[in-house]
Amino acid sequence: MTATLHSFATNINCGSCVRSVTPFLDDLKGVTIWRVDIEDDRKLLTVEGTASRAAIMAVVEDAGYEIEPLD
Repeated sequence: MTATLHSFATNINCGSCVRSVTPFLDDLKGVTIWRVDIEDDRKLLTVEGTASRAAIMAVVEDAGYEIEPLD
């Protein structure tokens, strides 16, 4: 399976929010690297790896955040 880059709009809007979601994304199989741009109006989450869009969305929602795919 080849790595892909997924982009999402979220409500992850501060450093504390990023820390809250970190263990969920770090533990998701297939995630190579991820980051949240809290300066972007969309609170842009980008995830690179082989994890599916649905799996990424599920763990972010499990962490208590809203997420919407942009790609």
